[in-house]
Amino acid sequence: MTMKKIDYLRILDNLYDGVYFVDLHRQIIFWNKSAEKITGFTKQQVLGTHCYDGMLKHIDKNGSLLCADTCPLAQSIKEGREIEAEVFVHHREGHRIPVLVHVSPIRNSLGVITGAVENFSDNTLHSILLDQLEKYRNLSLIDPLTDLLNRRYLEIHLQNKLNELKSYQRLFFGVLFIDIDFFKNVNDSFGHDVGDNVLKMVSKTLKNYLGKEETVCRWGGEEFVAVVYCNSFDFLFAKADMLRLLVSQSFVQVKNVDVSVTVSIGAAMANLEDTVESLLKRADNLMLQSKRLGRNRVSTEENLSGAEG
Repeated sequence: MTMKKIDYLRILDNLYDGVYFVDLHRQIIFWNKSAEKITGFTKQQVLGTHCYDGMLKHIDKNGSLLCADTCPLAQSIKEGREIEAEVFVHHREGHRIPVLVHVSPIRNSLGVITGAVENFSDNTLHSILLDQLEKYRNLSLIDPLTDLLNRRYLEIHLQNKLNELKSYQRLFFGVLFIDIDFFKNVNDSFGHDVGDNVLKMVSKTLKNYLGKEETVCRWGGEEFVAVVYCNSFDFLFAKADMLRLLVSQSFVQVKNVDVSVTVSIGAAMANLEDTVESLLKRADNLMLQSKRLGRNRVSTEENLSGAEG
């Protein structure tokens, strides 16, 4: 290997974005340090595997698995063009991470395609979140297991949001009451350590999807509450259903067994007459309706029958 090639690989290895190369058979032949950091999978775990082997399991915003027919790498190799996409990658710890991917075909000196390169960047707001996390931890507003904001913070935050709504009458938001389905079965079947890991997986999946001005808190046990932007029931439902879908596509591996869960969600839009208690109660009742209707679904006040995943 020449010094020029060594320097080239060293530069790639230290880029901020994740970078990996695949050959024509989509076998991974290069995996840089940022790819390790973003996904949790080390170079030793990944090199020699294929991108469709089930490790990364990219899904799109509709929840469709991309590793088979709609893989950006396969598409780039087949069509000989650059591909860009927003996808969700599976982290080694089980949760989903939104990433922006850019795929380009690799050609030899004769212009023949010999593989493809994908670079991807974490689409979450990690630096901002880490700063906020430390501030809230110092104020005892952080749940120690999941690193989510806790119930105490949520009640303060909701009151502030309602005050803004009543002052400006145009700051629309909604509350999602989220409960993990059959969580007791996870603890009974795999033990409480695995149950804790599932709680962390769900927490990170929820947090990673939300926008800068949105938040999710651990309400208690296996229940979470998210405060999200919305300007209509349709928008609120779409956001809640995407969270439901992402959780269902996440999993924790235990002795080569994929442990996954689903969630039932109640989604309520805030109104001028609401108190913290009334808004949470409405969302909670809608979540219970989702449970009664079979779980793994979202119920809103505009969709009282509940929409199934």
